[in-house]
Amino acid sequence: MGDLQQYTPGPANLARVQKDGEKWTLILVRELRHSPEKVWQALTDPAHLREWAPFEADGSLGTVGATVKLTTVAAPTPQVSETTVTRAEAPKALEYNWGDHDMRWELEALGGGTRLTLWTNIGHRFIAMGAAGWHICFDVLDHFLSGTPIGRIVGGEAMKFGWQRLNAEYAKQFGIETK
Repeated sequence: MGDLQQYTPGPANLARVQKDGEKWTLILVRELRHSPEKVWQALTDPAHLREWAPFEADGSLGTVGATVKLTTVAAPTPQVSETTVTRAEAPKALEYNWGDHDMRWELEALGGGTRLTLWTNIGHRFIAMGAAGWHICFDVLDHFLSGTPIGRIVGGEAMKFGWQRLNAEYAKQFGIETK
């Protein structure tokens, strides 16, 4: 078991935003020391998602056409949305929507590991917050895959783990005012 007390997120890193008309897309990249197959399982298997993702899935996200209920974790009221997987090419590409967020994951073998890229549309005023939240989720994912799980950190819990600092760093990086 990893030590949660020792966890501090690293500095804001590989993230960028694209603006297309009124639509904003957050693009996050994380290099993991694990094979694409192992990362794929973490992205699609409900038991693995429970370890790190900001939502619960009631079925595997690994099959095109699968209909899965995603429930937001640690939201003031649980938000449940039904999603249909629109693309699942193991262990390379995965697409589905989470509520009104399009989620596109790409996995690229890199040395002995994986470069994981997430594209997700997000409201402009939430873009730095989203980047900070996913940054922490990816840190937790890395610990989980390394066999030293520290447990999911989402919602208000993230406030104890440097979320404000990350939010400010990403806002600065993206040139966004933070309230």
